[in-house]
Amino acid sequence: MMVPRAVDDLIAKLLAAGYVAEAPLATAMVLAQTVGRAILLEGEPGVGKSESARAFAAATGATFLRLQCYEGIDVAQAVYDWNYAKQTLAVRGGADRANAPDLFSEAFLLRRPLLQALDASAAAPVVLLIDEIDRSDDEFEAFLLEFLQDFAITIPELGTIRAVQRPTVFLTSNRTRELHDALKRRCLYHFLDTPSAEHERRVLRLHLPDAADDLLDSIVRAVERLRALDLRKRPGTAETIDWAKCIAALGSAVLDDATFDATAGAVIKHADDVATVAEHRAELLA
Repeated sequence: MMVPRAVDDLIAKLLAAGYVAEAPLATAMVLAQTVGRAILLEGEPGVGKSESARAFAAATGATFLRLQCYEGIDVAQAVYDWNYAKQTLAVRGGADRANAPDLFSEAFLLRRPLLQALDASAAAPVVLLIDEIDRSDDEFEAFLLEFLQDFAITIPELGTIRAVQRPTVFLTSNRTRELHDALKRRCLYHFLDTPSAEHERRVLRLHLPDAADDLLDSIVRAVERLRALDLRKRPGTAETIDWAKCIAALGSAVLDDATFDATAGAVIKHADDVATVAEHRAELLA
């Protein structure tokens, strides 16, 4: 069948781009591109949601665009704005009203990520990452409904701009709030869970090809035990990678007490967790 072969090909390309993907995620990516739907990735921070979009762009040779969401984000930051400084200079430089430029034309338009994504074509595909959509408010989420349904944006002064070829859109959410059903209906959904020990070991091997197997195994075991503790911030894969790189940078061949103490800041991100981890350090390194 075509889809499984495409999934295997994508897994290999993602690996070449520095990202270890399991078949379910790669399948969701292939289907999102095939059926022209956005893909919504939910999961804990640090499990690789944003990096999956970046790696997909690299694997497919697409231009990567990223929109970081935050509370209060609006059309001017996400879609378009007018270059007011350029408009002012044009007005001042106009000899008379008859020769005055059209101030609301493409020449004065500032294209933000959503509008830029509509420029995708077969020769120049685009991957758009709408990162941490759960940080935005209801108004912006509602605005995205038209964009994700029709891949079109209406600018009052210019009319409706539609994509000739749909971009591949990734949305990520850390689940700080529940997203509306209307948005989810316009997306293919995939939950990116905390990786298994074997998956995380493969990730570390990719980033640290020269590291000893025993060292990587001890790091993976310690991270698994850290995640089992009652922590305010459990380490994600991103923290595991940082921790392994810190240990390697110190030239340590083993994860012992001294190495743990020197590098714990790579995986412990909250003051309240320091004491909890200290109580369990012996079992973490066992």
